[in-house]
Amino acid sequence: MAYIRRFKTTSGATGVQVCYKEQGKVVQTIHVGSASSEVALTRLIRKAQGIIDKEKGNPMFNLDKFNKKLPPA
Repeated sequence: MAYIRRFKTTSGATGVQVCYKEQGKVVQTIHVGSASSEVALTRLIRKAQGIIDKEKGNPMFNLDKFNKKLPPA
């Protein structure tokens, strides 16, 4: 199972990771990036979702509401 993890960095930015779990334990983490604004954070979340979608072949979440607000990444 893959999911998007958001966390605060020591600099105060918000980090975004794609984490993979097997049998309840995180087995792989992909760091997507860090953002200090809402626009940058939304782009990182879209990128992280793209990583998950590419692997699974179908979207886990519908992020159309974000895609309408921002130009293509």
